[in-house]
Amino acid sequence: MTDVKEGYIPVEDGRIWYRIVGTDKTGIPLLCLHGGPGAPHDYLETLEDFSFERPVIFYDQMGCGNSERPLDPGHWKIEKFVEELEQVRKALGLSMMHLLGQSWGTILAVEYYFRGNPEGIVSMIQSGPVMSFRIFMEDQKKALLEMTKEEQRIISETEAKGDFENPDYQDVMMIFYKEHICRLEEWPDCLNRTFEKIEHGVYEYMQGPSEFTVTGTLKNYDRLDDLGKISVPVLYTCGEFDECTPSATELFHRLTPGSEYIVFKDASHEHHLEKREEYLGNVGDFIKRAERR
Repeated sequence: MTDVKEGYIPVEDGRIWYRIVGTDKTGIPLLCLHGGPGAPHDYLETLEDFSFERPVIFYDQMGCGNSERPLDPGHWKIEKFVEELEQVRKALGLSMMHLLGQSWGTILAVEYYFRGNPEGIVSMIQSGPVMSFRIFMEDQKKALLEMTKEEQRIISETEAKGDFENPDYQDVMMIFYKEHICRLEEWPDCLNRTFEKIEHGVYEYMQGPSEFTVTGTLKNYDRLDDLGKISVPVLYTCGEFDECTPSATELFHRLTPGSEYIVFKDASHEHHLEKREEYLGNVGDFIKRAERR
């Protein structure tokens, strides 16, 4: 049976909750960075499957999930999350690690590489990546135009009023989610738990009220000019219908020297859930190749 450890790590603004699956394994650890911002780790639980040979580490970023909520909204800055990641790494003694980011977690991974401590990062897996919010917003506008005129009207009017609890709006957003977030007929429990527990305050402050309206602190985020400076192995993954589109993901791949790129057919943003075995197999093979380098 795989050993599991949970606990809290004290940081400047409170305590960060973490969970390690496979503490008895000797492979280089895999540290997982969840998305959102503000969407706790639950939906990444399938990555525990890697614990047959290495520790797999999850933590809820400050402000969501099992971690504490800072009172100061000024906390929601990239540099604070980078500092937290470094404190988690030091507390858990991760001299070497693979770094897996999903969605917003891909931004955190890259920012940690450039602003934090890249030493000891053996590889990065970037799933559903956002390396430029200009490109992300352009892609969401295209996705919006694929919806019906009535659905577009509901989204436009609701966002103008700020009435995001409107049932009609919620129904339309679920149509978008079923197309571009998770295409499974029945969503797995881990994903439902993340949606139930998402911290909207963090999400709205950093991104905005929805996928279509980006007004938060990440609005002008762009690392395209710096991707060529990454020197560790990088694997970019996305789904065929991902809101983080194949065209955007391929661009990030082309800008990152020696990186790899996989599109999962008939899948979307949560392709690690939609194509679980295929995803785990490809990521596992990439990790082994990175370690052989």
